[in-house]
Amino acid sequence: MDWTLPLLAGSFFYLYFYTPILSTIFYSSSLMRPLNDLLLKVAEGLPVERPPVWMMRQAGRFLPEYRAVRATAGSFQNMLQHPEFAAEVTLQPVDLLGVDAAIIFSDILVIPEAMGCPYVMEEKKGPVFPNPIRSLSDTSTLKPVSSGTNLDDTFEAIKIVKEKLQNSVPLIGFAGAPWTLLAYMIEGKGSKTFSIAKAALYQNPDFCHYVLQQITDATIWYLKSQIAAGVNIVQLFDSWAGQLSKDDFMKFSYPYLLKIAEAITEVPMIIFAKGAHYCLQELSQLPVQVIGLDWTISPNCLGNTPAVALQGNLDPCVLYAPLPRIENETLDMIRSFPPGKHIANLGHGIYPDISPEAAKCFINTVKNYRYS
Repeated sequence: MDWTLPLLAGSFFYLYFYTPILSTIFYSSSLMRPLNDLLLKVAEGLPVERPPVWMMRQAGRFLPEYRAVRATAGSFQNMLQHPEFAAEVTLQPVDLLGVDAAIIFSDILVIPEAMGCPYVMEEKKGPVFPNPIRSLSDTSTLKPVSSGTNLDDTFEAIKIVKEKLQNSVPLIGFAGAPWTLLAYMIEGKGSKTFSIAKAALYQNPDFCHYVLQQITDATIWYLKSQIAAGVNIVQLFDSWAGQLSKDDFMKFSYPYLLKIAEAITEVPMIIFAKGAHYCLQELSQLPVQVIGLDWTISPNCLGNTPAVALQGNLDPCVLYAPLPRIENETLDMIRSFPPGKHIANLGHGIYPDISPEAAKCFINTVKNYRYS
């Protein structure tokens, strides 16, 4: 039997019916890559013509437009609970400042809240936990995180932002690192010393490790859910790493950072451990793509050709300077980092009384720079 005709007919059937489907799949997947993908390229080790730039706390009080949304919402936590408000302020820095990435507007403390340890944001005082967790008996109120909690608001905000961004720039998701969240949950509030939380590390380490593992499990679920909702890259904030000695950091923070980093394989990860100058070599060994540096850390801390990309690290207070000084300081910062392995950022979040013009000067200086 001559199979030529049936084979041709089958080929026609395949091309006629499946090519449109395959084309749609290919087209949809290609849209997943943002048009401006500089941030992702640096994280992936790909060549770039200049550093990408964004700012921690870029959706914040220094923008009059943010303050207007907050006034409408009534409070910081109302903004978190209403995805349309969170989405609006997430998009503001992209539209107003021209940053190379958006970061979803949220708070690191939504994880303790979802676990059953709620907090309130008190004006001029910061977060306060009415019922801090200080012993194993207190952990009876803790629960695994899941859908149907306050975290759903973040996922919904991500979906709104992704739709409105139209893949123009990457969207960054984030979470607080386990030690930083534990510090708040034990201390009950922000602190200059976190002496209550640190005392627990010495007096009741088993309790601390138990809660740290609970937070780690919750964080992995939360980050994976953000990724499923559409974020392109995630950052882990260990804001209070600098409160620990190296030995304590390696016992009570690093193992849990490692567990999270090993679990998050879908998108690149940035780890920002503020004040952890004593263990940058160890942090660079984590399976992450980017290490964030605060303004006290030299860009050559990991050598001239680090295995990971670096993010940072302009002192936010530089933005109080006259615009020509901001430009010069920004250029000095860029030139101190390895070309192609740098995401330009501040060494911590932008302060609320810095002018938008100063922020624009910083951003535009980076965007106008080109590697020779």
